[in-house]
Amino acid sequence: MTFSESTRERAREIVARYPEGRQRSALLPLLHLVQSEEGYISPDGIAFCASVLGVTKAEVSAVATFYTMYKRTPTGEWLISVCTNTMCASKGGEAAYQALVEYLGVEHDGTTPDGKITLEHAECLAACDYAPVMTVNHEYFDEVTPDMAVELAKQLQAGERPVSGRGARLCGFKEISLQLAGFPDERRGAITDGLPGEPTLAGNRLAERHGISVAGFDPDTPIPATRPAGDAGGAGKEEAKP
Repeated sequence: MTFSESTRERAREIVARYPEGRQRSALLPLLHLVQSEEGYISPDGIAFCASVLGVTKAEVSAVATFYTMYKRTPTGEWLISVCTNTMCASKGGEAAYQALVEYLGVEHDGTTPDGKITLEHAECLAACDYAPVMTVNHEYFDEVTPDMAVELAKQLQAGERPVSGRGARLCGFKEISLQLAGFPDERRGAITDGLPGEPTLAGNRLAERHGISVAGFDPDTPIPATRPAGDAGGAGKEEAKP
């Protein structure tokens, strides 16, 4: 596949975000960028990232296969991920997942024949205080029931873009991949600040009551833009030699 000029320009912009000698750190957003054009990480996408960064295709593949957000097969417009880890499963996540399996007629990593929806179960979505949870293109829906999950799938099939449980408007899989590459969603009203939910606030209040905080944490600590002294790491195969 030949990537569009706009994708190539964005790739150059991504690499330019990183200090000289540290460009290989751009690999994660570059993989999201490739996914935003193809809908998954293809062999051509692997080769493109390797060429941009001056690393081997094996190095790129190692990263792309390690993280579950990078898909190695074509993915539907809507990626539904249902948490079936211990907390969510015990509170109904497994039932919600099975309801979707039955309704959509696909199993884990399966895509409906019309290419609209890909279904997967997730090991953890890091929102145990709202269990059971599921996401659609990484946007959260909290305390889902089997009926809620199926109704959401019906809305997506009908061409609707429901508002997520946290207030953000849904966008397609390629669109969210572009955002994860570091390019903003320009749709009016697409971004919402939102507020912490009651379960999260309850945890905060409990920590404050018992004087629990992160020792020495300063949120205003600047991130250095230059390589630390003695750090010889950098881009390219020659810099990876012992």
